[in-house]
Amino acid sequence: MELLSQLGTGFAVALEPTNLFYCFLGCLIGTLVGVLPGLGPTAAMALLLPATFHVPPVTAIIMLAGIYYGAMYGGSTTSILVNIPGEAASVMTCLDGYQMARQGKAGRALGISAFGSFIAGTLGVLGLTLMAPPLATFALKFGPPEYFSLMTMGLVVLSFLTGESMIRSLTAACFGLLLGTVGTDTVSGSVRFTFGLVDLMDGIGLVPLVMGLFGISEVILNLESHIDREIFKTKVKGLLPTLEDWIQAKWALLRGTVIGFFLGILPGGGAVLSSFVAYAVEKRFSRHPERFGTGLIEGVASPEAANNSAAQAAFIPLLTLGLPANVVMALLLGALILHGVTPGPLLLTKNPEIFWGVIASMYVGNVMLLVLNLPLIGLWVQLLKIPYPFLMPAIVLFCVVGSYSVANSTTDVYLMLGFGVVGYLMKKLKFDAPPLILAFVLGPLVEYYFKSALMFSRGNFAVFVTRPISLACLLVTAAILLVSIVSAFRRRSGGLIPKEP
Repeated sequence: MELLSQLGTGFAVALEPTNLFYCFLGCLIGTLVGVLPGLGPTAAMALLLPATFHVPPVTAIIMLAGIYYGAMYGGSTTSILVNIPGEAASVMTCLDGYQMARQGKAGRALGISAFGSFIAGTLGVLGLTLMAPPLATFALKFGPPEYFSLMTMGLVVLSFLTGESMIRSLTAACFGLLLGTVGTDTVSGSVRFTFGLVDLMDGIGLVPLVMGLFGISEVILNLESHIDREIFKTKVKGLLPTLEDWIQAKWALLRGTVIGFFLGILPGGGAVLSSFVAYAVEKRFSRHPERFGTGLIEGVASPEAANNSAAQAAFIPLLTLGLPANVVMALLLGALILHGVTPGPLLLTKNPEIFWGVIASMYVGNVMLLVLNLPLIGLWVQLLKIPYPFLMPAIVLFCVVGSYSVANSTTDVYLMLGFGVVGYLMKKLKFDAPPLILAFVLGPLVEYYFKSALMFSRGNFAVFVTRPISLACLLVTAAILLVSIVSAFRRRSGGLIPKEP
């Protein structure tokens, strides 16, 4: 009964006119971002982060969250009609979705995608509702050593899962940690790495960093590449899946939802990995795996259910532990901190309106997205025809205005442009940006908990291995690093040993 009472409080917050409007706005922008290839929720949230500084924290997070899980919905439209994933998590939807469109089944593919996303998203929020409070209660046992070890594990796990090269991912994470040390030390009060610039005494801003790495770098990349967005010429009709479609897709929806939920909780898991794993599992369970990629409805239902369920589940570690599971959650963590709210186990007691308001808004948002995605398919198809020469100048304008408006500082604009070049070079050299962003956001917290733990233990480093939770996290971190080193060594040894004739 207490859970229902708390959820009722959350709905009272979520259904306030202002929050309802921002929830709708976030879902609408998220769908638009998912439909247009090349943007993605990370870039969109980075662009709109400054716009949230003049609204209450709960309103800001409701809108930003809507952009994230709304992009999961919208990405399927582009994948099915254009064979280009509007969002990275919709890559697997292209395989069978576009083939269904070529067979005249575009409406059924879009329909099962929308309904499957709604079902999986709603079940994901239900899991979030049930799991978050007990996990937050358990997290109250955490002290500085546990938080330091947990965040260190999160950085290593994310680096391990998000990139092809562990070395490149860890290098990007170390660069992010270095950027996070710029400014005034929160413990000692000393000023570091500011090069005499007063604007850097408060540190490098999150907004210029993410706008540069994701917004400006994307513009530069698109200037040198051409994306063919020829829409498959077919009438979109019959958006309601048939009874046969539901029978074929029901287990795919269920398995995708479960896989997405549990992978979404893990650091580095997220919607992208979940959709790949769900598609592979569905192919493994199928009696006719050879037919996948030819237009099977299960091949659309499973990854779409997985990425939407994972998008909801990713909020569990963020809201209960203060640990972002992916780069989008790192942006939300940064947004909460910028609003003066510290996510973690005390969020449930100190700011219950934020905790439960965000969760309740997801129930509302999933209904909004179902309404937005089905009747407005024709509108989204027309938006796909917007040429990039019109789109990219608007992105640059948003980036410049957004970076300047945070602190009215031209230094932030120069930083954003500099990070845009850095982001472009990272993509060309195949360095991953998510570990850098996560390390930048967590860096000050990692340093703070590290120093607090040593102050608590009077300089005794054994405090990190004598506490069970901290030791377990460090052992997992060491195991992942060891596996990466052994794998790299084997690859190099295999290349050096000459083959026998």
